[in-house]
Amino acid sequence: MEENYPFPVEYDSLFAETFSQETQYSLCGQELKIRQLFGANLGVAAPVWESALLLCRFLEQQHVELRGKRVMELGAGTGVVGILAARFGAAVTLTDLPHAVPQLQVNVSHNMPAGGWPSTPPRVLPLSWGEDHLNFTSDWDLVFGADIIYLPDTFLLLMKTLSHLCKKGAVVYFSSKMRGEHGTQRFFEECLPSRFNVALVHRDEQQNINIYKASLKTDE
Repeated sequence: MEENYPFPVEYDSLFAETFSQETQYSLCGQELKIRQLFGANLGVAAPVWESALLLCRFLEQQHVELRGKRVMELGAGTGVVGILAARFGAAVTLTDLPHAVPQLQVNVSHNMPAGGWPSTPPRVLPLSWGEDHLNFTSDWDLVFGADIIYLPDTFLLLMKTLSHLCKKGAVVYFSSKMRGEHGTQRFFEECLPSRFNVALVHRDEQQNINIYKASLKTDE
């Protein structure tokens, strides 16, 4: 169930002349209130994408263990996937470009359980692929990405970042709308398999969304 209603915000200068919408999502037995800021130069980071919601439901259906896991979400946007993982006991780091960090911080704050986070509070940090990935460790258990494969110019930067993050065996889950005009299929059929073992683990025909599972090849 999703409920949309206006959400009053005391704007600072960063969010001047913007409007926001807060949507309540029922996901995997959890109630999340996610704020989406529009008109704040957030672009694709502003809305909740269907690929993110599908990934959340997939993780539940497949009984992917989250409690106690170290989780990184790339291109987190509104943070739906990472926040849900944190609610289930994962130690989560949500990352996106610097301009998306304030929205992530707000959503993390608004979704802290009444009894506190079951693990460490989620961290929100800026990460520009291929540039500052070395500021992060390589000992993640899981890396998530929902609808982050749409700009061919970023594919090699993402590969460089993923290769670093996954050196110690992290499993990656991508949920992606398969947009032909954006080279999405080429990324999963050519770019990612060049360094990762890749498997298509779920397909939603109606929404044209694929979920892939990947791990760095052992000879890397």
